[in-house]
Amino acid sequence: QLRYSVPEDREPGFSVGDLAKDLGVDLRSLAARNLRLVSEGGQQHFQVDLATGVLLLDSRLDRETLCGQNPACSLHLQLVMENPLQLHRVEVDVLDVNDNAPQFPKPEVVLEITEVANPGTRLPLEVAEDPDMGSNSISTYELSPSAHFALSINTRGDGVKMPEIVLEKALDREKVAVHHLTLTALDGGSPIRSGTARVIIHVLDANDNPPVCDPPISKVLLEENVPVGTLVTKLNVTDLDEGPNGDVEYSFKTSNNAPGKFMKLFSLDPRTGEIRTKAPLDYEESSAYEIAVRARDKGSPAMEGHCHLRVELIDINDNSPEIVLTSLSSPVQEDATPGTVIALIGVKDSDSGDNGQVHLQVAKELPFKLVSSFKEHFSLVTNGPLDREKASGYNITVKAVDSGSPQRATQKTFYLRIADVNDNAPNFSSPFDTAHIQENSLPGTSVFSVSAFDPDEGSNARLSYSILDNGMQDIPISTYFRIDQDNGTIYTVRALDYEQDKVFQVPVEVKDAGSPMLSSTAVVHVFILDENDNAPIVVYPSVPKGSAFHQTIPALAEPGYLVTKIVAVDADSGHNAWLSYQLQETAEALPFQVERRSGEIRVSQALRESEDPYRLVVEVRDNGTPSLSASVVIVISPEENSIQDFAKSLDLPKSSPKDTNLTLYLIISLVSISLVSCVMFAVVVVR
Repeated sequence: QLRYSVPEDREPGFSVGDLAKDLGVDLRSLAARNLRLVSEGGQQHFQVDLATGVLLLDSRLDRETLCGQNPACSLHLQLVMENPLQLHRVEVDVLDVNDNAPQFPKPEVVLEITEVANPGTRLPLEVAEDPDMGSNSISTYELSPSAHFALSINTRGDGVKMPEIVLEKALDREKVAVHHLTLTALDGGSPIRSGTARVIIHVLDANDNPPVCDPPISKVLLEENVPVGTLVTKLNVTDLDEGPNGDVEYSFKTSNNAPGKFMKLFSLDPRTGEIRTKAPLDYEESSAYEIAVRARDKGSPAMEGHCHLRVELIDINDNSPEIVLTSLSSPVQEDATPGTVIALIGVKDSDSGDNGQVHLQVAKELPFKLVSSFKEHFSLVTNGPLDREKASGYNITVKAVDSGSPQRATQKTFYLRIADVNDNAPNFSSPFDTAHIQENSLPGTSVFSVSAFDPDEGSNARLSYSILDNGMQDIPISTYFRIDQDNGTIYTVRALDYEQDKVFQVPVEVKDAGSPMLSSTAVVHVFILDENDNAPIVVYPSVPKGSAFHQTIPALAEPGYLVTKIVAVDADSGHNAWLSYQLQETAEALPFQVERRSGEIRVSQALRESEDPYRLVVEVRDNGTPSLSASVVIVISPEENSIQDFAKSLDLPKSSPKDTNLTLYLIISLVSISLVSCVMFAVVVVR
């Protein structure tokens, strides 16, 4: 806080003070820091020369216009600099110079005095006015020489000098009826200035007792804002005369303290001497009023007395504090360190004493606090970490409360936006996902879509997806799959073969576009679903394509005799690999049958007596959709001298629907348990 002084008569351009030197600021940084001057009164009287850093007078000052009768006259400025943001308070005292001469309210004063007045009688005179203050105000009065009258000067409670004419020698109206005098008011300036008024005193007969005010000078304490019509006081005036000479009438007299202004605020009953308010009183406008009352009787000549009343107002808490937001830095980065200045706030209260003592507060649950910079000025700073993902902005309410009774409060709300920084990595909805796709699907088939979320905003939340080749497969995973970097959809690059690879682990990485870039990964397990794309292969008996397998049996083989067994395999899995065996129908019924599940060929009835061989076509068919099949030709030749192997003679099994269904249920259960076990094993290995 800087303080300078300047006389009121200086011309524009006058150097008031060296701001750069007093603040310790480099001249070259003034323009870069955007130094600007703000006047608290609204009118700009000063300017700053950015080249020299000097505070200059912008317009001629008139102390009397700016401050009136206040003994102290100061202009308050605020000096704001940015980068970093700083606020300095500058007070400039306007010094009074003797540029006003004393002046009487009237150029001619007419007084009356009875000829029977005793020596020592006093005649009050109008007080001269001088807008200047201190030693430049009125210093003394002088009266032109007179044989009957002299000048007496009294000092009032507020320091104002009051001239009175004192009768020193008895009067004789018959000798001199009118006395002409000159009253001169002198100030204490250099050079001395003066003002004069003509004083005409008429000497009257008779009424020789003036009204007397008891006490002649009094003081009344009155609260501001009392209702209009409130009784201030009743003057106590006595006149020892009787009849019209003792009948007193009251009237106001003007004074030098805002002449005539009190007449707009107070009323005087001319008969009773009661003084009442006739307009609201405001302590902040004026804390005291000087009231002069003339008490005149109705004698001939009329005599008058003078009462002086000082009304001092008691301040009440009738003004709410005012909050001024000087500067606000919005938005603020969410990684701002505690203590970062957010705003500069000023408060003021027009009341005085405790009524004008203001306390500023902000809600405790907010991550901000107030720090006092200097009197009535505060800085709002961060008091904890900020997180845009939890709160993208704050409605900050600052409350100002005074110390009056009852307290008065004002609050001001402003919005602070939090700017995002890239402090959150994107996260997948699940670190592990499972997808299924049919083998032999066309390249470009959609497999699965991964999704990630980033709580940041803007470029910090713009995501891109990619597949990582981490060596988990023998061949780079990118040769099997690709991913759309914008939406995370995984597509096949080529057709997949269940018989070659049954499951793939596809590691996916997501990155944001922030700085620094953040990322996370997830694994998608892609299970290949089998298709019936492999026909059964007969492995026994193994015969070239187009050839037949020759088998001999005893000519007397009995029903149930095991001729041979067909063994086939299918590269598919599940129900696509479930095989069934059957004989192709022929025109002639054959004495053989094939077991549907095992592929065993047995004699079903007695053989005919013939040496011709039997030709059987055994078809092996899987359970897929569509069903695929293979066949083998068996040529069975009965021989008479062949010995029957009774170990191969068994009773033909009598199949029933119940046995067939039970076998099917067992197969389904085993396959299901195997698949679940494989999936669980793969998940455990990945984790």
